[in-house]
Amino acid sequence: MKISCQEVVILNPPGEMDVEDRESPCEIASDSCGLPSVHLSTGEDSDEDFSCPETSNEDGAALSHLDWLEELYEFPSARREDHDDVDGDGDLAVAAVDGEKRRYAETARMFKLRRNLDQLDCFHRQKERDVLKAREELKLCCHNIESLVEHRDNLEREIERQRAADDSVAVFRLRSQHKHLCQELQTEEELEGHINTGLKQQELVLREVEVELGRFSSLRQEVQEEQRLFQAHKNQKTSTRLQQERKASQNLQLKMQHLKQKQAVLLKTEEAGCQTKIEEGRANHKIACNYLKETIRRMQRQEAEKQQQRREFLEKRIQAVNSLKSNIAATQESLRLQQSRARVNAQKEEVRRRQLRESLEAQGINSIKHMYQQKQVEEIKRKQAEFEERQKSKRVEIVAKILQEERQVKSRRRHRGLPPKPSTCDRVPLPGRAGETLLRYLAPRPPSDPEERATPLIRFSDVSSSSSASSDVGDLEETVYREEDHRGLADSLAEPEFSGLWDQNHEQLPDKKMAVAQTEVKQKDPALAGGALNIPAKKMRGPPFISKPEVIFFKDFEVGIIYKQKIVLTNVSYVTNYCKLLGVSARLKDFLSINFEPPGSLSTGMSCDMQAVFQPTINEDLKGEVHFVSALGPFSVPVRCTIKKCELEVDGQFIDFGSHVVGQTISRIITLTNKGALATLFSLDTSSCLIPETSRVQTASNVSANTCQENRNPDTTSEGRSRSVSMGTVALSEALQKEHPGSEASTTGPEIVPEARASSDGHVQMSDSHADSGDLSLGYVREGEIGPLQSLQLEVLFSPTIPGRVQLDFHIVFSDFTSKPIPIQVRGVAVSVPVWVVQPSIDLKICMFDRLYQDSIVVQSRASSALRLTFEVCPEMRKHMELLPKTAFIQARSSFNAQLKFLPRSSLSKDAKNLFDSDTGVLEVPMAVQVAGQVTAARFTVHAVVTSSELQFDRTLVDFGFCSVHQSVTSSVRLTNPSLLPQDFGFLAVPEFIELQPNDGFGTLLPQETLEIDLVFSAKKAKEYNFQLRCKSGMNRDFLLSCRAAGVRPPLQLSHSLVKFGATALGDQSTAVLHLIYPPANRQSSKSVPPVGKDAPRLFSFSVPEGSDISIAPSAGRLLAGERCLLQVTFRPRLPDKDIQEEALRLLRRAELHRVEELGRSRRAEQEAFKEVPVVTGKGKKASVIPKTSQASDGPQPDQLTESPTPAELRPWPERQEEARASLLHSFTGRYRESTVPCFVSDGDPPQDDPQAQPAWSAFNTLYLQLQCPAVQPPLVVISNSARSVIDFHQVAVGERVLKRFTVQNISPETLDLRSSVLDVHGPFSLVKALRCIRPGEKHTVVLAFSPSLEKKYCELLEVCSQKMTLEMTLSGVAVVPAVTSSHPGGVLDFGHVLQKESTTRVLKLQNSSVVAVGFRALLASLSPSRPAGGADSLTSLLRTYTDSPVHPTVGPQNFSGLSVFSVVPPEGSVAPGQSLDITVTFRPDHPSVHYSDRLTVELTNKSKVCVVDVKGAASSHNMYLLGGDVLTVPIESLLPPLTTRRHPLTELELKEKPTTPVLVTLRATYTAGVLTPAVRELQVGCIATQSVTKGGEFHWDNAGSLQQLGFSVEPSKGSVETGHKRTVTVTWVPHRGYKPHEVVQTCLPLTLTGDDTHVYRVTLMALVSTTAD
Repeated sequence: MKISCQEVVILNPPGEMDVEDRESPCEIASDSCGLPSVHLSTGEDSDEDFSCPETSNEDGAALSHLDWLEELYEFPSARREDHDDVDGDGDLAVAAVDGEKRRYAETARMFKLRRNLDQLDCFHRQKERDVLKAREELKLCCHNIESLVEHRDNLEREIERQRAADDSVAVFRLRSQHKHLCQELQTEEELEGHINTGLKQQELVLREVEVELGRFSSLRQEVQEEQRLFQAHKNQKTSTRLQQERKASQNLQLKMQHLKQKQAVLLKTEEAGCQTKIEEGRANHKIACNYLKETIRRMQRQEAEKQQQRREFLEKRIQAVNSLKSNIAATQESLRLQQSRARVNAQKEEVRRRQLRESLEAQGINSIKHMYQQKQVEEIKRKQAEFEERQKSKRVEIVAKILQEERQVKSRRRHRGLPPKPSTCDRVPLPGRAGETLLRYLAPRPPSDPEERATPLIRFSDVSSSSSASSDVGDLEETVYREEDHRGLADSLAEPEFSGLWDQNHEQLPDKKMAVAQTEVKQKDPALAGGALNIPAKKMRGPPFISKPEVIFFKDFEVGIIYKQKIVLTNVSYVTNYCKLLGVSARLKDFLSINFEPPGSLSTGMSCDMQAVFQPTINEDLKGEVHFVSALGPFSVPVRCTIKKCELEVDGQFIDFGSHVVGQTISRIITLTNKGALATLFSLDTSSCLIPETSRVQTASNVSANTCQENRNPDTTSEGRSRSVSMGTVALSEALQKEHPGSEASTTGPEIVPEARASSDGHVQMSDSHADSGDLSLGYVREGEIGPLQSLQLEVLFSPTIPGRVQLDFHIVFSDFTSKPIPIQVRGVAVSVPVWVVQPSIDLKICMFDRLYQDSIVVQSRASSALRLTFEVCPEMRKHMELLPKTAFIQARSSFNAQLKFLPRSSLSKDAKNLFDSDTGVLEVPMAVQVAGQVTAARFTVHAVVTSSELQFDRTLVDFGFCSVHQSVTSSVRLTNPSLLPQDFGFLAVPEFIELQPNDGFGTLLPQETLEIDLVFSAKKAKEYNFQLRCKSGMNRDFLLSCRAAGVRPPLQLSHSLVKFGATALGDQSTAVLHLIYPPANRQSSKSVPPVGKDAPRLFSFSVPEGSDISIAPSAGRLLAGERCLLQVTFRPRLPDKDIQEEALRLLRRAELHRVEELGRSRRAEQEAFKEVPVVTGKGKKASVIPKTSQASDGPQPDQLTESPTPAELRPWPERQEEARASLLHSFTGRYRESTVPCFVSDGDPPQDDPQAQPAWSAFNTLYLQLQCPAVQPPLVVISNSARSVIDFHQVAVGERVLKRFTVQNISPETLDLRSSVLDVHGPFSLVKALRCIRPGEKHTVVLAFSPSLEKKYCELLEVCSQKMTLEMTLSGVAVVPAVTSSHPGGVLDFGHVLQKESTTRVLKLQNSSVVAVGFRALLASLSPSRPAGGADSLTSLLRTYTDSPVHPTVGPQNFSGLSVFSVVPPEGSVAPGQSLDITVTFRPDHPSVHYSDRLTVELTNKSKVCVVDVKGAASSHNMYLLGGDVLTVPIESLLPPLTTRRHPLTELELKEKPTTPVLVTLRATYTAGVLTPAVRELQVGCIATQSVTKGGEFHWDNAGSLQQLGFSVEPSKGSVETGHKRTVTVTWVPHRGYKPHEVVQTCLPLTLTGDDTHVYRVTLMALVSTTAD
């Protein structure tokens, strides 16, 4: 049977193998009451089929059949098939059954059975939980029913009582509650029945599951037996594998031993080879010394020269940068001017566009379209111009590339036709000295020397720079471009047709003079050119002449001294040749001159002489060539000139002392040699960590002898080394400070050079202050000066103290910056003595006096013969320590054990003052074992800490004083263990009236521990007590303590001397009630108590500690004999103010730390945001701009802490304290305090003559009340309003209703049912939102309303109650009367005439004079759901005659679009106290009408009206309008479309005529008492002010002259009206002659108004004479 449900995954036990992973998972289907239906799914089931089991609430499910379990149970053993064995590395486990291997199917069956049985057990446990849960629910439901029944009975009794009292209101309220309670009771009873039914079903299912568990009990036993066998087989296999691993480990160790022996043999062979190589290196080192010396001197001279040039170059760069700054400032100023011009031009352009737009609109052209088309045309023209410019630039680039390729092709063709030249760069024609410099710059140089490549660039910039700094920058950039161009040209010319022609390396190109001289030679000697010399066909290799010496070398020269050298040139060619001097290199022509007389033709082997004169003027290395020309071609003789330099070397960088016995001292000498001509300071540095570049080995063996590297300069230079060191000795620290900031040394890190002191006589300095630590040390010579061609000996000492390998690495550092530090490595091995003590330090731990301690001393020997040992003990310790035996013999390569006995006596501090510290008890005894034939004795040290076994009391007498027989007196003594070992103690034979705590006087004292023991004395009788307490220690020593006390009986008694309060939450209170009794018969407690009168009145007073959570009422009073007083003790736990302040400070510090971290993170984010921004300069170069913020550190700077705090940190301190209080409440775990409150009892009343005097108080009569006060965490806390318990509504206007909310949270693990106290029914406070039951962690918001009706202050207390505590909230508020006035007094607000679809506004200002913010609403009658009755809204008003009394409706016509004609902004809001607010009324009509009207009412939130304004306005379709005349239309317009009636077709004349607007003007002249008063009416012609039309309008009357015949006159007959103004037109009627009484005179004439359009009004004048006075 399968029941649909979710599936369950049962995880494998940790000890099972992967069999379950290979099988398909079990799918379990279950319902609320049935057993799981499990089936084995196939291996294709996905992991999605596994989910947690869920029990539904469906009823009536039947028990499922466990077919799967029966099949597995009946699985026949005959179906087992043979399978391959499975390895034990995590696959299927193999178990032995009856001596045969288990099969895979059997193992899988076992695991399936185990898993399915576990699932059945899990299902059984689940059903048990369901049954328990249903029973708990039934129990809870029954409890609720009982409480509801009890509550119903109480309500019925209350109803009967109120009915008897004739309180109908209460009866009605109680009946409604009774009805609601009956409904709840009925619901609970139905729920009880439902739960009972479900419980029976769950119990039935549980019984069925138990039956199924019983059925498969035998199957469970079988599975357990199979698991036991499987585990036993696993253990057996594990032990077998462990033995195999051990054997493999032993074999591996044997192999490692053989391998170590082979490595030792190889190491010896390598050591012999290394020794041979060292000897060869030393020989090579001596050979290379000369070359190293010459190279160093040349490098120093060249470096000084380049440093001078670099300094000059930097000065020029600084000037250029200053000029660039000034140019930048000028450029910024010009940019500001340009921007201002651009803004002016933009404004002009905007004005021009506006004028153009207006002109286009006046012409009837769409201005937007026209301007957009113009912009498109301009954009197309701009793009076309840019495209043409790009085309031109591309054409120029293409032409330049074509010309460059043609030049390269021509140069290659010329190169093929010419013989090989020293260089092809001489074909570049450059005029004068600049050309020579550029040729020298273009000469091939080693690519690894950036300094030498930079020198020609500097010189060329010096030639081409101008005087101004700005031009210097431009010239410098042009030089770089020329450098790149010439490099490209040289690269293109440096690739010949045949590679063999370029095998010779030429260091420098000949200058232009050399080429000219060679041409002149060819012209002067045509015989040579024409082939007069007989040159054999044998090919000549190398130069035709050789010089002796091969290189003209001026070594270690000094400025100002002239040097001369003779050179011999020999013809080594195969023909007769000649030699002619061309000159020297441009670099040397100012310093070197050649004296040479051409010898003429020289045969092979012949030679000639010349003299070189060298006169240096600069102190730097020079190099160059002397150029000659011969018949076979040019040749040159190299010239080298070097300054004085340092050439430092040592005879060895590695010193190996070998193996030496501990205690000996041996020394080695290191020879430091200066083969250069320059002196320098040196220092031995053992602590500096040099960079890899400067720590290279600098010896002669590592210096190459190749002369081609002599022209290279070192990378690290010094700005201050332009003069020789011989001018004066300078400290190394001062020399290091002059290091160039741009050099590599400054970028990689400063070199650490110790301070050196130079003496005036130049001798070696001795430094004794610097001492080396360890077995290897340096000699006394640590620093000094080494002169030219001088050697010094440095001593290294090896004094081993501890066996093992020792090494020391140090550097020899020089003040000369061209000399790099020389690293020295020293190695040595210390070997221990033949006989030694295995344990050189014997620790006896902590010992006590007068007790024996023993230990064994093991002596080990590796000597090849037996040796005699003599054990010695120092004389001071011979009374306390002994070594046995005194003398012994130790055999060869064996050990010997000696016996050490230690018995410390009390005289140890006197006998061994130097070895024993009496304050700390530390004993340190040096011992020695003398060995025959061994210089150094085998020494060892015996350590011990000797302590005593005393126990000390802090006092010898304990006085309990007077003790009441009803009380107990406690006194404390301090028991101290001064020993360094723990000691047990116990008080024996303790009297029955005294009690000792803790542990009844038994315990263990740790070393140096002091235990406070409480002695509780309870007097049984009123008498004196004297006794002794005996304390026995674990060392069987007794310590006595004397005690005394006096028992008394006080006159008053407490009904309870101990009050145990229940667990009270913080903020709640607990109250206990007890009595203070005065028995009628008082007896004296002891003789010491002063006698008083019998049954005298007693005064009592409780002394409660200040700041305590306890209060007692009454705290003082008077009692007579036989009376009793009721006492009420209240416990109100609260948080201490000190804890709140500390928590507030902690929160403040945490906020400050968080702010600093956020600031640091923001700083780091800003620093990461600033990357190197490439800036393009004026010449097209890119430079990197690094912002200053990138140099700041990542962490917060010190000034960050002084920045202004955030607004959250500036909150007032009370708010901080409230936050701290809330934090402490949430983290409060509980508190338990015990306090004792004394009650002082007097001996009687105060004296009658002085009632104000204090009565006599006796200390013997004092009572003590003990209180146990546990405080727990409150289950309910306020989490809003900064956790404050005061809800302040502040000031509220009378009639308004303000809501306040506060949120409470349940922080307890139980559900709380909240209820509140009843507030004053007639008060202003009310509870809006009902309280409910909240679960653990939930929150509930309580909503309170404050609606005052009178102007006064209100305060009330609200209690929020739960099962465990009551939370009190204080409600307060102040009611004030609002005072708001309006700028408009009320009445009519006329907007005048407005063009249709345009708007106009008016502003009303509200002023709030009260002290609270007042809310208001602006209401329009047109938007009101019920419009006011009367006026034009009734049908009767429409039928009235309105000629004399026109109708003015409250709400006039509305817009056709549905939008309101009048709008108010804001429609509602609040006015701050003492502030004003503007209300904007907008009039926006969408069709012409003169009857627009509405009513605006501004009222406050308390329904009081501030003002009522009737707003009206008129709309016209033209800017000219006419006012006045009689009303001809109904003021109410219909929104329905006008009715169309069939009319005859209009004629052509009628179509051409414009429509006119009829106007009726009635004139009434009065005739009274024979006097005729003319009739006068006024009309107004107005012009509406609009943005589109700025000019005014005109008006004129047509046929105004014909009016005079009828007595009408119009003034004026025509005129003009300005925009926004009105003009009055007066119409007067005087009856003409022949007028008949009661005759109506009528005429009609048109009035034309001309504005944005022409409009005609047809004005009808109707006049009559009235004889009644209006």
